[in-house]
Amino acid sequence: MRRPGRASGPSGRAPGAPGSDLARSSRVALVPRRGPLLRLGTLGVRAGGDKYRPRPSASRPPQAAREALATRSVTPPTYRRRVRTSTELRPTQGRFRVVSDFEPSGDQPAAIEGLAQRVNAGEKDVVLLGATGTGKSATTAWLIEKVQRPTLVMAPNKTLAAQLANEFRELLPDNAVEYFVSYYDYYQPEAYVPQTDTYIEKDSSINEEVERLRHSATNSLFTRRDVVVVATVSCIYGLGTPQEYVERALKIRVGEERDRDELLRTLVTEQYTRNDLSFTRGTFRVRGDTIEVFPVYEELAVRIEMFGDEVERLYYLHPLTGEVVREVEEIFVFPASHYVAGPERMERAIGSIEAELEQRLAELEKQGKLLEAQRLRMRTTYDIEMMRQVGFCSGIENYSRHIDGRAPGSAGSCLLDYFPDDFLLVIDESHVTVPQIGGMYEGDMSRKRTLVDHGFRLPSAMDNRPLKWEEFTDRIGQTVYLSATPGDYELGRTQGEVVEQVIRPTGLVDPEVVVKPTKGQIDDLVHEIRLRTEKDERVLVTTLTKKMAEDLTDYLLELGIKVRYLHSEVDTLRRVELLRELRQGEYDVLVGINLLREGLDLPEVSLVAILDADKEGFLRSGRSLIQTIGRAARNVSGQVHMYADKITPSMAQAIEETNRRRERQIAYNTERGVDPQPLRKKIVDILDGIYRDASEAEGATELLGGSGRQQSRGKSPVPGLSSKARAKAGSIDVQGLPRNELADMITQMNEQMLAAARELQFEVAARLRDELNELKKELRQFDAAHA
Repeated sequence: MRRPGRASGPSGRAPGAPGSDLARSSRVALVPRRGPLLRLGTLGVRAGGDKYRPRPSASRPPQAAREALATRSVTPPTYRRRVRTSTELRPTQGRFRVVSDFEPSGDQPAAIEGLAQRVNAGEKDVVLLGATGTGKSATTAWLIEKVQRPTLVMAPNKTLAAQLANEFRELLPDNAVEYFVSYYDYYQPEAYVPQTDTYIEKDSSINEEVERLRHSATNSLFTRRDVVVVATVSCIYGLGTPQEYVERALKIRVGEERDRDELLRTLVTEQYTRNDLSFTRGTFRVRGDTIEVFPVYEELAVRIEMFGDEVERLYYLHPLTGEVVREVEEIFVFPASHYVAGPERMERAIGSIEAELEQRLAELEKQGKLLEAQRLRMRTTYDIEMMRQVGFCSGIENYSRHIDGRAPGSAGSCLLDYFPDDFLLVIDESHVTVPQIGGMYEGDMSRKRTLVDHGFRLPSAMDNRPLKWEEFTDRIGQTVYLSATPGDYELGRTQGEVVEQVIRPTGLVDPEVVVKPTKGQIDDLVHEIRLRTEKDERVLVTTLTKKMAEDLTDYLLELGIKVRYLHSEVDTLRRVELLRELRQGEYDVLVGINLLREGLDLPEVSLVAILDADKEGFLRSGRSLIQTIGRAARNVSGQVHMYADKITPSMAQAIEETNRRRERQIAYNTERGVDPQPLRKKIVDILDGIYRDASEAEGATELLGGSGRQQSRGKSPVPGLSSKARAKAGSIDVQGLPRNELADMITQMNEQMLAAARELQFEVAARLRDELNELKKELRQFDAAHA
């Protein structure tokens, strides 16, 4: 059935025309890709000048004029990767624009100009040697604004990635800044230990908010040009093919004719689940001719209103209240999973799996491995039956090679394949991140080889893996390495040439380094700590071993000094809490090992004490010492005390480099009359916006320890506040509880609080939240007392 007069949008314009609702409000627009990214001479660069000053706001051209500027790509053809995905979907031509109250200063203008010139000239590798606290993140944002290209920023861990993502969101508020990390709060990979004949089943707990952010990243890459994705090494792991991801996307336009039942079947094949009662991400519901879909990557839901077989109207609406936010002419609904596959592809994959199974069983039986053969036959035939009946099975990623139709030994698709061919890669803390990328493949492969050898998986499971280093370099183009201590690899790629950024916008200089004898080092350290605590300043102490860190903490506690320790056995989110508490002054001294290095932003720390500085090795190498020294660089009176009986080559290198930077910084300040100002930075949780207070359940398992397995296996408490649980929370003396029981009680109460919030019982949720905070306080006091 078709009503006349619906070929165009409500305003009479053709859908997608420049003046239509779609062009004004929709993020997903089908516009011609005018190729073109950037035209030299439109960025306010002063010809022949060595300083860059952003244009004053008054002199900026009108918004319409800026958007109308013709643009062209400055990416040399040599470094353009082939386009891997063919689709009629074309990204919008959004432009990067930094919004900041500050202008580049110190070394930033020269660094931005130097980086941009090298990138635009087509240099494949560029190194930014940026001292701690010089604003490398802001420099990166201004660089992105100048080159106008989609950018991937890689960080060595989730915490630093979250910190970077928040900084970029503040600097680029009008652009898409995405966060792409592993979505597991708890992850136990599948493994087998032959020595004890122990099989460990895969066990995980998925963070739904981080999963949404991952989908949001891939959605933005297909629909926008102004995208910055901040990712960890997770971006080199398998993600499903972008071609299939786009082909399975559901495109709907106002006025077109669509069979309603066919539309519903398409949503099911995209792995959306029909649920007419609970409207959550990844579900859809049907009410007559109205279909509502909640995409996994959106904050808003989509409503499709039909009149017979005609699409009459399309809306974005609030999923809870149902309030319409905006009406559009066209939408794309991307699949609910990156691993989506159509029926034809799945049937072909099953045939390929059966052929490999037959071949592998013959090999095992020929070798006399009858137990392994039987084990493999049972497991694989069960998985095949699940794929035939429901289109999915546990551990389906192990069959990704067959589903993708790849050749044996080839790498699967990953996030890098979702980027356009001219994207820019920025590797933060490159001296840590580059070796991390190179080491992922072999670490994953050693576990999988054991599973394959003992009949738990087909050999094709080994092709579900992270990229090898060579495969990684083949997928990237131009790369900018950021580090205060660039590694040998980066320096080798640029023949030692770097862009330097050592002058801080605040005028702060690198700390003074003092070498002291090891004899009486603890007594001297206590004296220095007391001097700092009188001034309300903080102290970091680095030791060589965990045992020494714990023993020193106990000794300082006996002397009445407020102190904590930090090492690899401390849970990740607890580390973030410890650093925040240090800044807030809940304690004065933090003792640690290798965690007191990259990325720590602690302006209150005025002293860094390095014990046994003359013990050559990884923890006392030149790069490690320079990074550790940098932790005191954000304080006007920062000092570093090295306790050593001799000057090792690493110490000499670190001291020489620090003094070189100090001389440049002092000369700059003297020449311009700059008075170094203390850095006053708001104390916030760097995971704000990623792990929100209202959804602490995702992070609670990591904070408490030992609860992830219980939740992931469906053994978490039934949502809702029972009278038994209420009595338990109010009547038990929590001060006498063992730590594990206290942790379990917090986990249960957290679940009940979230369940109450989902059911709109906000008074109950608020009361539970207050009780939860008290229990967490007890847990922290317990940890402090037993530290």
